[in-house]
Amino acid sequence: MIRAMSRLRLLFGAMIALGCAVPAAAGDALCEACLDPASRERPEQPLRIEIESGLQFSRLALAGQEDGAAEIDPRTGAKRVLNMIDLGGMSYQARATVRGQPLRPVRVELPARVLLRSPGGAEAELTNFVTDLPQVAMLDENGLLTFNFGARISSKSACGGDFRGRIEIHVDYF
Repeated sequence: MIRAMSRLRLLFGAMIALGCAVPAAAGDALCEACLDPASRERPEQPLRIEIESGLQFSRLALAGQEDGAAEIDPRTGAKRVLNMIDLGGMSYQARATVRGQPLRPVRVELPARVLLRSPGGAEAELTNFVTDLPQVAMLDENGLLTFNFGARISSKSACGGDFRGRIEIHVDYF
């Protein structure tokens, strides 16, 4: 599940509730809130996020009876295996694009852990999410920000499978 949040959406309902009252005695007069220049500014664009490619670890096998792990680097897409055997195939980092108000700083939050399941009931876990974002991520002049992210997959109970899961990404204006 991917979720993008915008403060505008959270505040929009409250702004509607405040409204703008016109005094009954003076039909042409406007309330102070309507005269405030800040209330006439263009509202923020809501943030949207689109996943360009998912996180792909490809084919891995356990090297023994113990659990293993593999990591994908967000910058290079390189895979590193720990107590596992890389059986080849395409592995790559995930890529996402955020759209919103041009030249606005944003905060991107990835989860601490994601549980993955296979159709056969086996489980694995994604942890240690990392991105290639700078300390302060900012939308460009077109309102776009594209970034890559990687993570660590760990087997659980030394069971294999074709694992799937949803990574919830939170994006908010700074």
